[in-house]
Amino acid sequence: MEEAEVTRLGHEARELAAKRARERARIARWDLDVAVFLFAVLIIVIILLFQGIATEVVTPIAIFGLVMVWLVGWRRGRQLYQSFLQEELARLEAADKKAAESIEETIEEKVQKALRERLR
Repeated sequence: MEEAEVTRLGHEARELAAKRARERARIARWDLDVAVFLFAVLIIVIILLFQGIATEVVTPIAIFGLVMVWLVGWRRGRQLYQSFLQEELARLEAADKKAAESIEETIEEKVQKALRERLR
């Protein structure tokens, strides 16, 4: 019974770590580099339109720029997710070790207390 609970808690902890990592990666993938690239695409499109370049030429350039922004953001998000997941798992592992140590200390203290009472 206890092993099933530990396995379930381990699975839930891993899911929680994955959720936290996913949220952090989702937020962080749109960094300054991606924003600057997006503004560069916007400026190029505006300049081309003011120069009288046909919309048929500018549209593919704008679409290509937007696709590139999305791909760079997606790739960065995937990389960040992996690193954030490793951080979250390491944090959970450290917390589990700390909890296990405190349980061991508590058991050890109880045993010592029982031995002291018995010796009296």
